[in-house]
Amino acid sequence: MPRESKAKLTERAGKIVSALKKAYPRAGCSLDRKNPLQLLVATILSAQCTDVRVNIVTKDLFKKYRSARAFANAPAGQLEADIRSTGFYRNKARNIRLACAKIIEDFDGKVPGDMASLLTLAGVARKTANVVLGTAFGVNVGIVVDTHVTRISGRLKLTRHENNQGDRIEKDLMAMVPREEWTRLPHMLIAHGRSVCTARKPDCEHCPLALKNLCPSAGKV
Repeated sequence: MPRESKAKLTERAGKIVSALKKAYPRAGCSLDRKNPLQLLVATILSAQCTDVRVNIVTKDLFKKYRSARAFANAPAGQLEADIRSTGFYRNKARNIRLACAKIIEDFDGKVPGDMASLLTLAGVARKTANVVLGTAFGVNVGIVVDTHVTRISGRLKLTRHENNQGDRIEKDLMAMVPREEWTRLPHMLIAHGRSVCTARKPDCEHCPLALKNLCPSAGKV
């Protein structure tokens, strides 16, 4: 496929979003949570860990720690033990405790609902902030870029950037996808990446995007 103009690329991106919405109408955040604080903690735990494992851990964790103050006051060793199976548990426990302490001190015990404030919390970078803002607050400020989003947006030629360039990939996607779809798009791409466009062997034969001639990489991976 020859290099597309900006207008053609935006048009194709719109068709991709429409096709994904039909293929994954129920796509959403797979982290179990009941409030913004639980989502924040679960998202911190999800770094280098599967959502399935995080949900197993948080099932008991959220019964034990029911507020930001409970997390902030948790003995470091105890919290580390509680989240150990998610990996990198010492750093994650430290970030959770520090983030919750700041939430108490600066935000009256409530997770803030804006990007600038979220980025002041320990363990929170733009990706985590986007998850919390989009899923917990319904605020479309940006697009979550994880390994699935990186892989599939690259295969779809929606970006020329690769791993470790999440901010640039996010900007590319934001420029061509309607703002109201920013939160939903990564959930759909993640669902597609898990079920069809896998890392090792994409099922192009049954791909809803390939069947509509929307993927330049179909049959070439």
